[in-house]
Amino acid sequence: MAAEEIVMDAEERMEKAVAVLKHNLGGIRTGRANAGLVDSLRVEVYGSHTPLKQLASIGIPEPQQIVIRPYDTSTIKEIEKAIVAGDLGLNPQNDGRLIRLNVPPLSTDVRKKLVARIKELAEDAKVAIRNIRRDGNKAADQAEKEKEISEDDRDKMKAEIQDLTKKYEAEVTELAKAREADVMEE
Repeated sequence: MAAEEIVMDAEERMEKAVAVLKHNLGGIRTGRANAGLVDSLRVEVYGSHTPLKQLASIGIPEPQQIVIRPYDTSTIKEIEKAIVAGDLGLNPQNDGRLIRLNVPPLSTDVRKKLVARIKELAEDAKVAIRNIRRDGNKAADQAEKEKEISEDDRDKMKAEIQDLTKKYEAEVTELAKAREADVMEE
């Protein structure tokens, strides 16, 4: 594998680790309504588990309310069941055409648990990034051992991979801090 390919592969994988973190952080509740809370819920309809966002439009008419408007009103009961089973702490109110979810303010204990979960997710992302660094360094060592690249090129690649690691770990830290601030906001 060429030197540029090893570095590019490491960078792409690190970007994916950050994207996974962003997706996971989007599903964490803050005191405000957020479509990310419910859009990844899977609803059992038509014989398969389908993401909610494919079955309904999700709107935020007020800061404390989510409105789910199914494209097919016959699926409303299944959507309601999925919300309850999703253990989001939200109580669906069904009027036959749409479902309203009132997002209650978070208690201090719940906020602390959510912040702990954010830190856990951020640490998982950092571990994934460090594992990618390790894989990139191994690939660089292997390329040098097989005489595909020189020792200097290997060292240069390792330095580039380390710079990428620092960059993406800093991005993870910033994302986590921003989400923690959202959660702790009264």
